[in-house]
Amino acid sequence: MTATLRVPPGPAAAGRPPDPSEARATMDELHGYYLDDLKVGMTAVYAKTITDADIVLFAGISGDINPVHLNHEFASETMFEGRIAHGMLSASFISTVIGTKLPGPGAIYLSQTLKFKAPVRAGDTVQARTTITEVVPEKRRVAMRTVCSVGDKVVIEGDALVMVPARKA
Repeated sequence: MTATLRVPPGPAAAGRPPDPSEARATMDELHGYYLDDLKVGMTAVYAKTITDADIVLFAGISGDINPVHLNHEFASETMFEGRIAHGMLSASFISTVIGTKLPGPGAIYLSQTLKFKAPVRAGDTVQARTTITEVVPEKRRVAMRTVCSVGDKVVIEGDALVMVPARKA
């Protein structure tokens, strides 16, 4: 996913220094939901098909080179009977939803519980879904139910707590 910065026409486009109010408008466009926009039951989803390259790159980034993720012969002798993706790779898609969709840019991830329920393999499409379960205005917090699934099978479930900015008066 890439972010596109939209520059409004005006003095900056005409070669003059940008007006600070134009910069503010652009920042507002990049911002996600504010606390008072959020309601219990709101939900968002991100889906990605896991590739062999994703698994190898995640191993390199995380340092988790457990052969159950990288070595077919080793993994074939395990209870999984073949290579599996890192659980945290799939769990990271929850962060994608929180940081890009709901609540979106500006939200700060505070905590997450995870229960890994089934393996994910290269070729599987993981769907991460977050659903708001509670809004706590006085603390600027939102509680969310988080679920990753492959088809109809839940592979990860848990709960997240997120700090969400309030609108400036």
